[in-house]
Amino acid sequence: MLPFDKKYFLWAAVLFVVEVLIALFVRDAIIRPYVGDFLVVILLYCSIRTFLNGSVLKVSIGVLLFAYLLEVLQYFRLVGRLGLSDNLFAKTVIGYGFAWLDMVAYTLGILMVVAVERKGKFKGMS
Repeated sequence: MLPFDKKYFLWAAVLFVVEVLIALFVRDAIIRPYVGDFLVVILLYCSIRTFLNGSVLKVSIGVLLFAYLLEVLQYFRLVGRLGLSDNLFAKTVIGYGFAWLDMVAYTLGILMVVAVERKGKFKGMS
């Protein structure tokens, strides 16, 4: 049976709502592209830690590599190659535009996760 960590679940739920709100209502050059990417890796980390009691470093690196992989797939225009250019869901989940600054945002998000975890703050925040 998988473990279930309520605090990570609550963080993931809050971050998911924030990400949806950003996607639906924010049309700018900073929050939507970069804050959204910064937060999405934290969302993924919290989602995984909800059901997996793994090492902070291993989960963090796994999430970061996954985010990098998606960004590289954007570079190769995966959504278009799959014939999903008109699919808003695919474009939102996979993405459709490679940017080096996205990689920076993912990295900073994971560094934030590691810093917060080192201080023991994720578990202590309710």
